[in-house]
Amino acid sequence: MLNYTTKTYSELSLDELYDFLALRQDIFIVEQDCPYLDADGKDQLSLHVLGMDHNNKIQAYTRIVPKGISYENYISIGRVVVHKNFRGSGEGNRLMLESIKQCQRLYPDEKIKISAQSHLKKFYSDLGFVHTGEEYLEDGIPHIGMIL
Repeated sequence: MLNYTTKTYSELSLDELYDFLALRQDIFIVEQDCPYLDADGKDQLSLHVLGMDHNNKIQAYTRIVPKGISYENYISIGRVVVHKNFRGSGEGNRLMLESIKQCQRLYPDEKIKISAQSHLKKFYSDLGFVHTGEEYLEDGIPHIGMIL
């Protein structure tokens, strides 16, 4: 079981920043074979939900993007990633519940929009997200918009 904490960009240590960037690169770029620009300028404006193991190594991560940055009328949870060693353990669910809790604490009464990989629609639906719009390709991977 991981321990979760939420930090602003300026609160991150250099090791934490390196760890989550490496985790995102390992999963999104290498494992999913999807070259894209991960350093998109949003990390500095976002909150970072870090799931750490007993060695303080980041094994799960999301970023919470304030309204008006990814979506004009919604806050967003993005870059949702769980290290492959923790998949199937319930950490993905715990990560998203913690991220939703932080959104509600920091931005009460705001709706959350995500760009979900289409094969994860049921996972996000089970958390209360509702599919909106048509499926689209993002970096060559089928995605759907979902709102909570």
